[in-house]
Amino acid sequence: MLEQQNKSAAHGARSLTWMYLVSLVIAFGAIAVGVYMGAKGHGWNMAAVGAAGVIGVLITWPIAHQLGATGGVKHVLDGSMTPVYERLEQFSVMLNEISEQQLLSDRAKTVAYREKDREALRRAITEDIAKRDWEAALVLVDEMDTKFGYKQEAERIREDINQRFADHIRRQVQAGVVIIDRHTSNQQWAAAQREAERLEQQFPTNEEVRKLQNEIEQRRQAYKQRLLDEYNDQISRKDIDAAIATVRKLDFYLSSDEGLGMQESVRNLFKDKLNQLKDQFTAAVHQSQWSEAYRIGDLIVRDFPNTQMAKEARDKLESLRQRGQSGGNAAVPTAV
Repeated sequence: MLEQQNKSAAHGARSLTWMYLVSLVIAFGAIAVGVYMGAKGHGWNMAAVGAAGVIGVLITWPIAHQLGATGGVKHVLDGSMTPVYERLEQFSVMLNEISEQQLLSDRAKTVAYREKDREALRRAITEDIAKRDWEAALVLVDEMDTKFGYKQEAERIREDINQRFADHIRRQVQAGVVIIDRHTSNQQWAAAQREAERLEQQFPTNEEVRKLQNEIEQRRQAYKQRLLDEYNDQISRKDIDAAIATVRKLDFYLSSDEGLGMQESVRNLFKDKLNQLKDQFTAAVHQSQWSEAYRIGDLIVRDFPNTQMAKEARDKLESLRQRGQSGGNAAVPTAV
């Protein structure tokens, strides 16, 4: 009889242990759910209930275990724990309901905020387009496509962004071309090349931009050819002053070989100019036009400093200057 009571007591103690273990797990589960709800902004009541449950289990477990170990009080313990079992079962059902409601609440919020998120995304895309941040705008469009599933709208916005970007590039390139045209019109070839290089660094894949440097060089060569044609025409018309002015412009364009090819022609041109100045100087002296004679003599010295004529004119400049200032009529040697 005693052995049967001991077995019954041991069985009751094991049942009691499992019951409290289950209760402890449920209480910890309530704490976890409460923490999750608190983080979502639904209050910390559930976490407090779970904490109270843990404390209650830890306090009553040793007492119940001691009572359950004595077979004489088993029927008393069973009767007193029946309401506890019922509360624990109700608590478990309540936790399941809360969990399901939380899941439903998250889904409802997702649906409710979906349109707001979509509008916020549209505004962000519009702002990026206004700032010409094309790459960021396209990233947001891809998110609209993949995350929200608005494929048709995303494709429409993507095409609009690509068109705006192409228009932006076209305007930038056109502005640069206008600057290059202005530089080439003023024969500022280095400045034109720098602008072309800047555009190529900014838009390296643009075909129009990649052709600019070659076009600038073609314009430069065309201008040089025009100068050569003008020079030949001026030589044929014996327009010495115009030909000299053209030669001075050509000096910046001719290669070494081209310069050697024109050397004899240019030498004869300056010889003719020197003879022309000599005749003008002699005529001015004969007519006692001292100021004019001084101007021509100074021009010979400045433009042909290494010639014998320049040396002779240099010796007479001071006398010519004084006579021009005093209006004297004394003769001046005419040989130059």
